Amino acid sequence: MITAGIDMGIQTVKVVILKDGAVIARSKTFSGFEPTKAAEQAFEEALKTAKISKSDITQILATGAGMDMAPYANGTISMMSADAKAGVYLIPSARTIIDVGAEEARAVKCDERGVMADFVVNERCAAGAGTFIEAMARALEVKMEDMGPLSLKAERASPINASCVIFGESDVVTLIHRQESKPEIARAVFDAMADRVSSMVHRLGINPDVVLVGGVAKDVGFVASLKRKLGINILIPENPEYTGALGAALLATNRVKGAQK
Repeated sequence: MITAGIDMGIQTVKVVILKDGAVIARSKTFSGFEPTKAAEQAFEEALKTAKISKSDITQILATGAGMDMAPYANGTISMMSADAKAGVYLIPSARTIIDVGAEEARAVKCDERGVMADFVVNERCAAGAGTFIEAMARALEVKMEDMGPLSLKAERASPINASCVIFGESDVVTLIHRQESKPEIARAVFDAMADRVSSMVHRLGINPDVVLVGGVAKDVGFVASLKRKLGINILIPENPEYTGALGAALLATNRVKGAQK
């Protein structure tokens, strides 16, 4: 059986194709101004990698902020359900999944089957998500990918306001004028993000093991700050940015199996 999942994210579209429960293809492209076309492109690339045609796929589910714009989809599922299913698939001991993407952060508690039990979402402001890093990197005049390694060089961090991207950027400019070092400011950015995310997770309650997914899970600076704030070990799977698409593909497989009973 072959199924697929499409994650229609704000910044990127991800596609995962499964065959008999194993990943046979992944693809990612920028969403741009035409996310449906971007998804079609990512899907075609995934089909080429898998060496199959679209007609070989039994079921396709979409998730993500723009899931209603996903092409080819037979249905949609929430990102929380996708995170829970994929989190346990990737790390069977996972019981709390933290997903930090470009515009939003969320946390999900689940059982051993990857079924969501509860969740919480931070969607009021992007200060707890990846766009915050982008904005602060621009203020510091460093590349976004350099922010994490830069922050690890700091021995301390000055506090900044993470209630809003605009306030945070203003605080960063103030620290620059005070001639604080770039590593210390970079760490302050990640600590501020981690404060928001850890507060969200504590509202939900933490059941170990804790798994971090989403594109920001690849940022060493954020991971270090979140570990400090939560005071626990955090597990990160391979290809964490594909978790939503993987979860959608897994749930597509479940739907087909359920229909066959």
